[in-house]
Order: sequence, then C-alpha cells, then structure tokens
Amino acid sequence: MKKRVVITGMGVVHSLGSGLDRFWDSIRNGKNGISLVTKFDTSDYEAKVAAEIKDFEPTDFIDKKEAKRMDSFTQYAMAAAKMAFEMSGLDMEKEDCFRAGAIVASGIGGIRTLEEQQVVLMTKGARRISPFFITSMIANMAAARIAIEYNLKGFNECVVTACASGNNAIGDAFKVIQRGDADIMVTGGAESAITPLSFAGFCSNKALSTNPDPSSACRPFDRDRDGFIMGEGAGILILEEYEHAVKRGAEILGEVVGYGCTCDAYHITAPSPDGEGGIKSMQFAISDAGIKPEDIDYINAHGTSTPINDPCETKVIKNVFGDHAYKLAVSSTKSMTGHLLGAAGAIEAIITTMALREGIIPPTINLVNPDPECDLDYVPNKAREADIKYALSNALGFGGHNAAVVFKKFSR
Repeated sequence: MKKRVVITGMGVVHSLGSGLDRFWDSIRNGKNGISLVTKFDTSDYEAKVAAEIKDFEPTDFIDKKEAKRMDSFTQYAMAAAKMAFEMSGLDMEKEDCFRAGAIVASGIGGIRTLEEQQVVLMTKGARRISPFFITSMIANMAAARIAIEYNLKGFNECVVTACASGNNAIGDAFKVIQRGDADIMVTGGAESAITPLSFAGFCSNKALSTNPDPSSACRPFDRDRDGFIMGEGAGILILEEYEHAVKRGAEILGEVVGYGCTCDAYHITAPSPDGEGGIKSMQFAISDAGIKPEDIDYINAHGTSTPINDPCETKVIKNVFGDHAYKLAVSSTKSMTGHLLGAAGAIEAIITTMALREGIIPPTINLVNPDPECDLDYVPNKAREADIKYALSNALGFGGHNAAVVFKKFSR
C-alpha cells in the first residue's frame, strides 16, 4: 500500500526575501525580485539583469569556519534547510537516522568556487589551490552537508537534470517515502550561478533576455519576451510519511500526491516540437496522483519567458487538459523570481504549496501584450483568490528532461 507523503517544513533563500513569510508575501503581491547585476561588471555582456541575492549573511545560519569551506549554493541550501527544520519542529535526536535522508538538486553546483580557484591557479600557481576546492564545487555537497548537520543517514542523492532538477529531486524523495523506505526526506534545490563565466555562457547561447530594464525583462507568455532571467537561491522542503507526521503532532502544510518524468530524447536544448515528453510527464503525474486532468485547478508553469518555451508549453497544456485547459489557472512565477535553474522546481513547489494552503493563485507579472499563441488564463499581473484543491508544478531542462509534480491541499 502506498504511503501518504506530506510537507511539514519549508525554507527559502531568494532575492525576494529569505524566509517563507517574506518570500510568500512578495509572491502574492506580485513583487519583482529582478535587478541590475552587481556581483561583476556586465559592460561586456549583452544581458544586464538577474534575480541576484544581495543581503544574505551565511553566518546567520552556519558556523563561520564551515561557511568558508562551502560554495554559496551550499550556503543557501543550508540556510533554507535550517528554516525548514525549524518550521517542521523535527527533533532528529528522537528519529531513526536511517529512516531519514536528503535529495537536494543543483543544476550547476559550485561554479563560483570553480571560477575563483581557476584565477588562483593562473595567478598564484597550483600549490595555492584551496584544499576545500573540490568539496566546495561538487554538486552533491548541499545534500551531503545537510545530512551531516542533521544526522540523516538514509537515502542521500543529488539530482542534476538541468532546470528540471528541483522537480526531479522532490519527485524522487516523494517516491522514497511513498514506497515505505523512509519516514523523512529533506529535498529541494540550490543554485548560485550568477557568475561571470556562467552568465557569459548563457549569453553566448542566446538564452538570456537582453532587456536592460529589470522591471520588464522577464515577461512570460508576452509577445515581447526575449529570453529568461537568471536567479539564485534555494528552496528546501521537509517531506514526511503522513502517519509519522501525525504521531508527532506536526503541522501539515500540504501533500505531494503525484510525480511523472520523461525525456524528449530529441535535442540538447530545444523541446521536441510535438511536445510528447512534456505531455507524458504531466499525464504520468496526474495518473500517479489517482485523479483526472479536470481535477487540476492550477498549474505553476515552467514559463521561462523564452520565445520557444512559452508557446510550446501552452500547446502541451492544451493537449493534456483539452477543454479544461481554458478553465484552469496557469502562472509563471519566474516573472518575479527569475529562473533558478536547478533550484527552480524547489521554490516553485513551495509557491504551489502556499497557493493551495492560502487559496491564492500567484500572478504572471509583466504580461501586457499577450502572445496570440499563448491564449490560456495566465493570471496576469495580479494574484487571485481561489479555492484550489490540486495543483501541478511543471519543469523542463536542457537535455530534454521533463518533470511534473502534483500537490494537494491537505485534508485528513
């Protein structure tokens, strides 16, 4: 018999605010978290803006000595995990450590550390490379560090499926509990890739918006969109087996009920024109949840604000939902958060859970001139109150990865 999987803690680090309350308040009010890049000189770059974290102090969450041995993506993950654990009320000293684990994604990992150490190598020589270089850079360190901090000795993995990573991590953690192999899983994603090299790479492949105005650069489903906006940060969720959470008197925030993933097996960056992979991933997730497509009230879309993604995703939604596609609400919260790559699915899972919990559908901001090919209800510019029971979060990634997770408003 499949176990029920519920959410008992959530933590966020983002330019819109660190901490769930600040972050959600920004989202529901349609606040823009995008600004001019300040971490390096963008004079030579076509793109100029990002959802850049400017006020994060790692020592508010992590021992100073240990923080110096971590890349910023791991620092973000550790901070978000601390918030999530505090919200959950879990006391790991009372738990079976082999029934608790962590699956935390990162699409790019410690590229900031890699770039910094490359400079050291070229200017000071090989003997000056930090002994913590490798253990700061590798992408599994967020999951590993969280496990060490909270004594999680069960499943421990890092999912790397580009921009689908966060959804894959949550889905995989959900399945571990659902099949009875764990009681507690810490999951989500972390990213800190707003760096000179990474930014240049995305500029070179023409993926980023070249709109220099932070207030309008990210405009999913709008005919004037011209590329995505990079974001950074972390989202961490505590998933628990339902009976385990009830027994300890935990406050339950939401429920994960379905997961589906596929690969287009078509192209390294472009989605398959027929949308087959995206269609199947959503259909699998809905089937796994044991519901019908018309039971979905809201979709948190991948919605990257790129010329290719938005009409393709719209077409996929129409294929999956038929006439119901015009009755459900769809929004891209990337219009406010930017695109957090491997952490996108994680913070969007948190947003989706809060939408269900609070009965508020977040908006797609900057939607002024709708693309005729994008003709669904994208909740333009202002949040909407609605009693929603089921919601789906959608994610796609370079390499053809597709991952969908279905969430349910919690009820006993």
